[in-house]
Amino acid sequence: MLAERRSLLIADRTPPDDTGSMNRTADELANVADPVWPEMLRAVNSHDDARVIPLPRERGMRVLEALQVTARSALGALALNTGGLVVDHGWFRIFGGGGEGVPDLASVNSLPASGPPPALLVAQDVLGGQFAIDGGGLRLNPGAVCYLGPDTLTWGDLGIGHGQFVFSAIEGHLAEAFADLRWPGWEEEVSALAPGQGITLYPPPFSEEGRDIGKVHRRPAPMEELVLFYADAAAQLNERTDRECRTP
Repeated sequence: MLAERRSLLIADRTPPDDTGSMNRTADELANVADPVWPEMLRAVNSHDDARVIPLPRERGMRVLEALQVTARSALGALALNTGGLVVDHGWFRIFGGGGEGVPDLASVNSLPASGPPPALLVAQDVLGGQFAIDGGGLRLNPGAVCYLGPDTLTWGDLGIGHGQFVFSAIEGHLAEAFADLRWPGWEEEVSALAPGQGITLYPPPFSEEGRDIGKVHRRPAPMEELVLFYADAAAQLNERTDRECRTP
């Protein structure tokens, strides 16, 4: 399934986002020529199923300084100007400066740190799937956005940079790539949730019984609970795979 998602998204891979240089002040990072935010805000405002989570400016400046990226990048624009984005009827929650139950880019990635993170978490979906920029630690495609899905429990390369990922999510271009995780009437069910809530599925989508998403039991759940559940399931899968590989 991840291979299919990647093939649907691979076109027009954008170059890596501007990550700036280390140890610059928030003012230096924020006050740049050609910031991305006006273009991003126009995209959000042109879609009824997308919205910005409000953010106090001072908090945005703190998160921006912890990230050490400029406002020319999508990461910087989100950190400085938003608590996050809720897009595609709430299916995707894209991280910014944090708010309404959506984590901020600095805290969720334990920043500031002594060096670049091996992977930078940048978004979640309503089912508890996670999106991260591969910083080398995922060993997939450095600079690309990767996805840890509740159906595969493994990281897969989507083949696009963070900026393209954000605009694709806002504009609905990810719908086809994630169609296998959706069910009839999902829009109304998902849009009724708070940003800090997700939907738990039983049987889970990584099980044989849970493959047909439209037939499983669904209920709202805290997003943190979903992320921990799938992280634990992924760890167990990795342990089992390692044991099988070591078995003669």
